[in-house]
Amino acid sequence: MKKNIRLFHTITLVGLILISFSCQKPSNQNTETTDQTAVETKKKVSIAEIEEGIKQYIEQEKEANKGFFLVNDQEKELRLKLVRVHTEYLSNLGPNRHFACVDLADEKGDVYDVDFFLEGEPGNMKVTETSLHKLNGKPRYSWKQLVDKTWKRVPVEQSSNELLGVKEGTDSFEFFYTAVLPKISSKARVWLPLAQSDDFQKITVKTVNFPGKQSLEEDEMFGNTIVLLDVDASNSGEVIEIVYEVNRREKTPYNSNEEEINRYLEPNLLLPVGGRFKEIAQEAIKGKETDGALVHARALYDYIIDNMRYMKFGTFGTGSADFACDSKTGNCTEFHSYFISLARSIGIPARFAIGASIPSERNEGGIDGYHCWAEFYAEGKWWPVDISEGNKYTALATYYFGRHPANRIELSRGRDLKLSKLPASGPINFLAYPIMEENGEVLYPKTSFSFNRME
Repeated sequence: MKKNIRLFHTITLVGLILISFSCQKPSNQNTETTDQTAVETKKKVSIAEIEEGIKQYIEQEKEANKGFFLVNDQEKELRLKLVRVHTEYLSNLGPNRHFACVDLADEKGDVYDVDFFLEGEPGNMKVTETSLHKLNGKPRYSWKQLVDKTWKRVPVEQSSNELLGVKEGTDSFEFFYTAVLPKISSKARVWLPLAQSDDFQKITVKTVNFPGKQSLEEDEMFGNTIVLLDVDASNSGEVIEIVYEVNRREKTPYNSNEEEINRYLEPNLLLPVGGRFKEIAQEAIKGKETDGALVHARALYDYIIDNMRYMKFGTFGTGSADFACDSKTGNCTEFHSYFISLARSIGIPARFAIGASIPSERNEGGIDGYHCWAEFYAEGKWWPVDISEGNKYTALATYYFGRHPANRIELSRGRDLKLSKLPASGPINFLAYPIMEENGEVLYPKTSFSFNRME
C-alpha cells in the first residue's frame, strides 16, 4: 500500500457533525437579547422539528393556492413546488426563532433557493420573513457578520471574495464524511474514495469507522486510493465515517512532471471528443486560431459561462458532455465535462477532479454535497478552472480561470476509474459519494459532509 495509511475502527463520533445556520452564513447568530436562565430552562427546538415546521408551512400554503407555493419576485408572482429542504442549514437563532433554507422549482424547471425565518414552538411555527436567495445557484446577496455577532444581507456586488465562497492563501479544517447504509438483503459491496495528500493539500486520516470487511485498491490510471467494503444484512443501517484533518493551500497554475499528458486528450464514456464538440470549440475560438492554447481555453471557458445555466434539471449530475451540450444546463459535473470535451477536441489536454467546497463565511456545519472542477494544460502548466462557480459569481469569473480557493478538499480525480473489482456497470464514472451494489442492483447510502474549521 503506497500511502501507508492506517485504517482502524473507532466509536461513532457523536456530536462532531455540526449543523450550520444558513445557506450562506455561519452559526451562533443571536438576534434577540434574552435572559440566559430562562433560555436554559426552555427545551431547545430540534432540527427535525424545524424541518417539520417549514414543510408544514409550505404544505398549508400549497393547499390554499391550488397546489403551488406562491412567492412575489420583482412584481412577478412565482408558482413554486418543493424540491427539498436543506437539512444541513436548518438552525436555531434563539429560543423561539429559527432559520430554514429550501429549494423550490417553478413550472419551467428554474430552482429558487429561498431563505425563511420562523418563530414559535413545534407544531405552531409561523414564517416571519421570506427572501429569494438564489436563482439556479446564482446568489442575489451574501451574509456578513457584524461586530455584535448578528448578520445582515450584503448585495453580491458589495461582497468580498470571502463572502462569495473564496478563501485565498491557506485553510485548515476537519472534514467529516458520513454515510448510512440502507437495508441490505444479502451480500453487497461499497466503493468510496479515500482522500490523499498532494502538493496542495495535506491529508491526515484522524478516525474511520468501516462496517463489514475492508480492503484498499488503487485505480490503474489516476492513483486514487479506494476503499472497498463487503457487507451483508447484518450491516443494515450501520454508519461509514471518516474524519480528515486537512491543510490546504490555494491552487494556482503549476508545473507537472507527468510524461503522459496526451492521455488527457482521449475520450471517456461520457466525454466524447471530436464531431460537434470540435465544431463548437472551433467556433468559440474563431478569430483567435493562432493565439495559443491558453487563449483558446479562456474562449471555451467564456463560451460555457455565456451559454450554460446552472440548473438541476432532467438527468443532471452524471457529467455527460452530451447532456450539457443538448440542454445547456446542469450542475458542476456538466459544466466541467462540457469544457473537457471541447478542450480535448481542439488539442488541449484537460482533466476532472471532485471533492467538496468548504464554506468560507462560517467556521462549522453542514456542506451542500460534492463539488467538482477541471484543469487544462497550456504553456507547460496545469491551469485550474471552476466554470460553474464562475457562472454563479460573475465578479469571480476571472479568479476561477487559473485558481481554486484554499477552502476545498479533493476526494478523487479522473473519470472511468478502473479497478480489479468493479461495479456491475463497469468503470466508475467519478467517485465522491459511495457507490453501493447488491446483486448488481444499485443501493444508495444516505451521505452527508460537514466540517469544523481549525483556528
